[in-house]
Formats: sequence, structure tokens, C-alpha cells
Amino acid sequence: MAHDMPTALDLPMVDPLPEATQKYFDVCREKLGMVPNVLQAYAFDIEKLNSFTAMYNDLMLGGSNLSKLEREMIAVAVSAVNKCYYCLVAHGAAVRALSGDPALGEALVMNHKVARIDARQMAMLDFAVKLTKDSGSITEPDRQVLRDHGLSDRDIFDVIAVVAFFNMTNRIASGTDMRPNDEYHAQAR
Repeated sequence: MAHDMPTALDLPMVDPLPEATQKYFDVCREKLGMVPNVLQAYAFDIEKLNSFTAMYNDLMLGGSNLSKLEREMIAVAVSAVNKCYYCLVAHGAAVRALSGDPALGEALVMNHKVARIDARQMAMLDFAVKLTKDSGSITEPDRQVLRDHGLSDRDIFDVIAVVAFFNMTNRIASGTDMRPNDEYHAQAR
């Protein structure tokens, strides 16, 4: 893999980027200090990039009773099962930043069961891991556990959607050998 490419695939970014995409990348540089490699990896096809960012922004930043931290925790728990290097590094950094707790990010990367989190969050992560490992085994009692921990059916849908999204993106990241930006490694330590 070339060091200047975010993946092992030779899919160069559209050049020049459309104005809206360039503005989005500029906002990323301003807010994050970088353009995440996942965005650069999708920039060979602007429609794919736009679809990816629309879904990501809706699921991870849009309205939900799940906090941004809880959504990032789900991303890390799913990515741990799938051993997705990119997402573990990038979303582990997000967990550290949002929680202010470097140990939490590392616990979730290794084994969510050792994380010091509340019972509601543990139930969500248990569900996320089960859905990732064996989606066909999910039954009504699994959803009821989440309800028993105070999640509404809408909340359960949000958990499922985040799990599904990261199962997809983990496979894209692993299949393309997507590399996380170096900046993620030092964030929130």
C-alpha cells in the first residue's frame, strides 16, 4: 500500500473535489485537524462519499436518546468483534475524547465486559456484540432486556442501526486495508 493512499486499493480522489465536498473536508481539517482517511477513501466516488457521510451523520450525530458517547461505544464494541483496525483506532479515540477516560476506550477495544459502565450501557453493548456475532439468534427476549434497562423501541432501533452500519463499514475498512490517520493514536490520552 502506498503511504499516501488511505487504502490498499488504487482509487484516487476526484480532482478537483466538488465545492461542497471541499468545504466538508475543510471543516474536518478545522475541527479535527485532519480529513479522516475513511472520507478520503470514499472520495473516488462523490455519490458514495455523500451516501456514507449522510448515514454516518444521521446515525452518529443526529437526534437520538442514545448519547454520542454511547453510539461511539457501540461502534467500538462492534469493531472489536470484527477486529477492524481502522474503526478501533478512530472510534476508540472518540470514546476517549467524549468520556474523558482513556481506560474506557481501551477496555472497549479489548473486551467490553471489563468496561466500567452502567447496566444500561452494558446491556446495549451485549446486544450489539450478539447482533454482530450471530444476527439470526436475536429474539424478543434480547430486545426485552434492552426495554428492561429503559430503552424505548426507538432507542432499540437506533442501537440496531449503529450496529448494522459499523458491521458494514468494518468490512469495507478491513477489505480495503483502510489505515487510520496517525493523529488518532495520540488523541485524548
